[in-house]
Amino acid sequence: MKNKFLTTGLMAAILCMGLSIPAQAAVDQEVAFILNSFLFLVGGFLVMWMAAGFCMLEAGLVRTKNVATMCLKNIGIYAFAGILYFIVGYNLMYSGVDGGFMGSFSLWSASETAANEVINMETGYSSASDWFFQMVFVATAASIVSGTVAERIKLFPFFAFVIVLTGFIYPIQGSWTWGGGWLKELGFSDFAGSTIVHSVGGWAALMGAIILGARKGKYSPTGQVRPIPGSSLTLATLGTFILWLGWFGFNGASQLALGSAIDAVAVSQIFANTNMAAAGGVVMVLLLTKFLYKKVDLTMVLNGALAGLVSITAEPLTPTIGQAILIGAAGGALVVFVVPLLDKFQIDDVVGAIPVHLCCGIWGTLAVPLTNEGTSFMTQLTGILAIGAFVSALSVIIWLALKYTVGIRVSEEEEAKGGDLSELGMEAYPEFGYGSQKL
Repeated sequence: MKNKFLTTGLMAAILCMGLSIPAQAAVDQEVAFILNSFLFLVGGFLVMWMAAGFCMLEAGLVRTKNVATMCLKNIGIYAFAGILYFIVGYNLMYSGVDGGFMGSFSLWSASETAANEVINMETGYSSASDWFFQMVFVATAASIVSGTVAERIKLFPFFAFVIVLTGFIYPIQGSWTWGGGWLKELGFSDFAGSTIVHSVGGWAALMGAIILGARKGKYSPTGQVRPIPGSSLTLATLGTFILWLGWFGFNGASQLALGSAIDAVAVSQIFANTNMAAAGGVVMVLLLTKFLYKKVDLTMVLNGALAGLVSITAEPLTPTIGQAILIGAAGGALVVFVVPLLDKFQIDDVVGAIPVHLCCGIWGTLAVPLTNEGTSFMTQLTGILAIGAFVSALSVIIWLALKYTVGIRVSEEEEAKGGDLSELGMEAYPEFGYGSQKL
């Protein structure tokens, strides 16, 4: 994402050669600077809005006694991610990677501010707009973990893991491609982050779910699956629509430029493909669940939309709309078959984040060469395996370190009472919750 050539690159080259630039060209350069920065800012606040989508989706899919806890986790994730990305994450991901494995450990600082009026037009965009756009992505990766390990994890050990994930794990692996590191040199392609964002969150969530264990009562001693309905399918549906909307910023602004007609056409194509991949995922899951289970499963259909979105994220520009629908539909099918597979191994994923973000992230990254001739399956597979191994290994280390020091799981009594009362001392729905029984 970070290393795409901006449309102002030619202008910068002319400046470096010491050639004169007509007044109109200088004006065009400033216009491109403004439009590129505007794209980053609009895309950034759309991706930030996805935090609300994750929050509503997770609040709707957990039980009533854990809704307030999920709301707190999601706003905490966004805050911690922003602070850690400022302190160390951004420069670790982008500063001085130069084909290597990581950048520098240092604070990020803007190269220009409105106060001193020193603006470097050669960059093609405001440095603060770029930082903001990059920052909101890391919060997305951490939000994926939250839903998987919900209803049985302690609050502050979870935040401790988020700090390590957002401050170190995510930026280091991100530097390998978007920061111009060794995977970029190898030719690995991930346009907006099917692997770099979504599968990273998925690997971290999978390791956490395995080490944490399933919720009490989710699986019988004989291995039978006991469904645990969520608190509100209305909230879950709202969250899905919010995420769908935010994804236009996630994928569209990853074009990283809006300073030319070509860029405007590219962003438009990305929007269209992103939308139709989600539609493909919805329809595929709707039909498959009706065929397999005789009833349409709304929660599965919601995840079908997200599966289509994750699947197209690795390459939303080069497919035709028809190809985008098929890529999204394949992602939806993956969700339908992976959810029962996880239950077979008694891996309790409360919101279905592992099938959506991990499995469809892998699928979307492998699908890139189907429409982008400049990539290869072996290079894509290499990137997937390298990032998966790195994130999984570090996640296991951190999860186990937390488990055997401060502990990561609430007690059986606290789990039965719910995180809202045991962790926060309040309830999202006090009129219907545990506390109402004492009135």
